[in-house]
Amino acid sequence: MPLTPGQRESLIEYPSRFPIKVVGANEDGFVHAITHIARQFDPGFDASTIELRESGGGKYLGVTITVTATSREQLDELYRTLSTHPMAKWVL
Repeated sequence: MPLTPGQRESLIEYPSRFPIKVVGANEDGFVHAITHIARQFDPGFDASTIELRESGGGKYLGVTITVTATSREQLDELYRTLSTHPMAKWVL
């Protein structure tokens, strides 16, 4: 099917499992906040799949969430929401 103007071809097939890493200060509430956002975009999000990794000095925490991506729009909005959260420093 031809793409409409402004539409980009997606390399992701939907729906699919999609990991996102969020790095923020290693503070109380950070993992809860990221989990809450993940559930807003993926109601079936399974918090038991969260992976955590502390930085060498323990100042930062990397939180990898794996969501079920259903569209590019969903992923774009999820990235925007995570990126603008005050506890998040980087979203990869």
